[in-house]
Amino acid sequence: MIPGVPGESQVYLNGEFLRVDEAKVSVLDRGFIFGDGIYEVVPVYQGNAFRMAEHLNRLDRSLAALRIAQPFDRAAWIDLIQQLLARSNLDTCIVYLQVTRGVAKRDHQFPSTPVAPTVFGMVSPWSPPPAAQRTQGLTAISIPDERWLHCEIKSVSLLGNVLAKQQAVDANADEVVQFRDGCLTEGSSTNIWVVSGGKLLAPPKNNLILEGIRYGLLGELAAEAGIPFEARPISQQEVEEADELMLSSATKEVLAIVSLDGKPVGSGKPGPVFEQLRAGYDARIAAL
Repeated sequence: MIPGVPGESQVYLNGEFLRVDEAKVSVLDRGFIFGDGIYEVVPVYQGNAFRMAEHLNRLDRSLAALRIAQPFDRAAWIDLIQQLLARSNLDTCIVYLQVTRGVAKRDHQFPSTPVAPTVFGMVSPWSPPPAAQRTQGLTAISIPDERWLHCEIKSVSLLGNVLAKQQAVDANADEVVQFRDGCLTEGSSTNIWVVSGGKLLAPPKNNLILEGIRYGLLGELAAEAGIPFEARPISQQEVEEADELMLSSATKEVLAIVSLDGKPVGSGKPGPVFEQLRAGYDARIAAL
């Protein structure tokens, strides 16, 4: 028994649909031994996957970055997602996809003889952020970014992110805001956004952050709302003096950060730029 996970839930593993309590992976799977794999999380609203093409594009990029063989073409990935949703009987949920390099003798180098990737998929219940989080905002603390230097890969090697998130939990905060060499990177599992002088700012897309699927979406929404947007290095001082802070992710959507290190951000309430972007986000969901 896995607490909080119904044993009869259907998952996909290497060509089979199984109960989650029956699915087994070899102890020599490189995902288990080395964290040698990638994953994706696709949010689903009323049975409709949101930004699925963008999520699958990022899955392709992550596989290529780790030189893991692509197990499916695009049509097969879409079919797998649809089959998982059909078996779940859930309308609003998240689809989790994971691919590891596969099972091989434990050796740091890639297997000399290629092995079949391990492919796993599951659907989990999920509820969008509640009204209280949207209207009241979230809290965050600042911490140094101590993760590796390939954050652009959506790798299953998430120990740095786990430790960062636990720092937020220990501080009774919702999220962390991380800095490397004095500049903003991201949260433990979110992209961080800064509003200064009416302009929306984000760290540049490079190896220091994971380009969230909402990164592109919020850029689109800002353009539609006439909000100037700039991607550039952002100093810690700029973050501390911001008019508004926001975070975004597949499961958090877009939410305001109203307190950083115990101090109010701007007015201490979700600001006008957040409200505009939130309205645009809601409109995109409604159009599915």
